[in-house]
Amino acid sequence: MTKVKAIVHGAVSLVNAIANKKGATLGISLKVEVTIETTPGKGIIIQSENKTLSSRLITKTIEKILTKKELDQNKININVKSEIPTGYGLKSSSAISSAVALACSKIFKPRFTDQQILLAGVDASIESQVSITGAFDDACSCYFGGFNVTDNKRRKIIQSEKIPTNLLAIIFVPKNRKRGNVKKLKILTSVFENAWKLAENKNYWESMTINGLATAAILNSDPKIIVNLLEKGALAASISGNGPAIAAIVKKENKQNVKKVFSSLDGNIIVANVNNEKAEVYEL
Repeated sequence: MTKVKAIVHGAVSLVNAIANKKGATLGISLKVEVTIETTPGKGIIIQSENKTLSSRLITKTIEKILTKKELDQNKININVKSEIPTGYGLKSSSAISSAVALACSKIFKPRFTDQQILLAGVDASIESQVSITGAFDDACSCYFGGFNVTDNKRRKIIQSEKIPTNLLAIIFVPKNRKRGNVKKLKILTSVFENAWKLAENKNYWESMTINGLATAAILNSDPKIIVNLLEKGALAASISGNGPAIAAIVKKENKQNVKKVFSSLDGNIIVANVNNEKAEVYEL
């Protein structure tokens, strides 16, 4: 019997990758813990308190790491604990698939590189239809922490660095989960391209706010919220991913002012630290 635990954190968007297959994200402290226990036998058993979890994504990720022979000879018990709300653009599926891939590789493929582990989750995300692009940008910030600016088509990190630790992510999770039509993001391809170039040049807050105004206009959020957050001291604010969550990055002293903007809206507010820590895995 072998038992391992992997810990991977969440992320929020700086630049949405749908229009150009190029994205940017930053790591946050909300985390996913995946425990995998293997015993002789066959089958994959998934346990989680979260009923909206994609078991297909988890199964596909495991199939990317294990050979058919290994799948036939091992009963795999998986327990998933997540602090990240699912279905709101806060990268829960990237965090979960990365954690599953990391835990599986620790047991079965100890020589796997970070890139191989990441791509197992990215490919599984596409095949299980959890993500359109595979969300390589999301996976990078979940796995490595920090700022990550990526070319998702080439699956390459273009720019990566640590986030200043005096910052917080204040996230609004609306009661209404409704999203706009993400395919319409391509209407503003040039806007997202400009936002991405700003991120590539380390102008992260400007890129995030441009992304926020563009995505809000298309994905049925009120762009005025983005403006109000900036007015109250946010360094940047945006819809995260395809929404509907909205993330504002603030210095710690502006936390209350920015929370006040969200407090009049119908939903929950999450305050998270930024995260620069790489994913970790260990035997239990």
